[in-house]
Amino acid sequence: MVRVLPEGRLSYGMQLPVQSQSVIYAEEWEAGAGPEELAEVARVADRSGFAYIATCDHVAIPRRLADAMSTVWYDPVATLAYLAAVTERVQLLSHVAVVGLRHPLASAKQYATLDHLSGGRLILGVGAGHVEEEFAALGADFAGRGAVLDESIDALRAALGPEEFPEFAGERFAFSGLGQKPRPARERVPVWVGGSSPAAVRRAAVRGDGWLPQGDPRDRLPAQIAKLKRLREEAGNPGPIEIGAIAEPLYVGDAGWDVGRRTLSGKPDAIAESLRAYRAMGVHQIQVRFRSRGVAELTEQMAAFAADVAPLLDQ
Repeated sequence: MVRVLPEGRLSYGMQLPVQSQSVIYAEEWEAGAGPEELAEVARVADRSGFAYIATCDHVAIPRRLADAMSTVWYDPVATLAYLAAVTERVQLLSHVAVVGLRHPLASAKQYATLDHLSGGRLILGVGAGHVEEEFAALGADFAGRGAVLDESIDALRAALGPEEFPEFAGERFAFSGLGQKPRPARERVPVWVGGSSPAAVRRAAVRGDGWLPQGDPRDRLPAQIAKLKRLREEAGNPGPIEIGAIAEPLYVGDAGWDVGRRTLSGKPDAIAESLRAYRAMGVHQIQVRFRSRGVAELTEQMAAFAADVAPLLDQ
């Protein structure tokens, strides 16, 4: 198991704005934003103690989904490499890379280079994907994507290891005698598995260094975490696993505008008390998102959270 989070603490990271603009979560101001705003948010995360910044992965969105999902999905490798150059400490998470869309050696080349360039800050978050047309366009197996992902994780473990000439032999992928440099800066790149379906939870338990649940509400998380740990023990995987959760939208202080009824807002101690419930469940990191009307308000919220809420998370 590869640990990237400090032990005994509730860490916090965030999915970046701008780089994906689904109507489910994007703020209005993001439509007119670009690289400058993205870099500014990354810099603030870097100096404010965020454990990671994250980007999504979609190659192309079909018309039937475009209204809800939008077609704005920055490439995760290119985006994280760009942000690696303007940050120093924050981890770089693909949340999640749909690695079944690509041959494992192609993914390994991209992500090994990213880890090398960033000085060992990559967390490879992986998931099965859900857009059938995307798979069809790239000649990938949509119906069998779960099994493909399982084998892809195993192949990527080999291809992202320390060996210049990695070897792997599976049902779908096999390689040997093929060298790839640069190697990752880490001896072993951490793999966090995304998804909350029974198959995804099992995959995280058996193959993951971390678990990235997708949309599990608070009342469902404890049972999911218990299942994850049970499956991990049954699989004979002795190492601990870094467990995540996606927190409710946040606003530190009195917003003075409608931030939505599900948003946790108000005084720092009240927000921290609510978020500490995740730690009590066995969660190691929370992914936070802040309501905002512009990049300046967003970065102010990030700084306020880091200064006033984060120190209270471990009390």
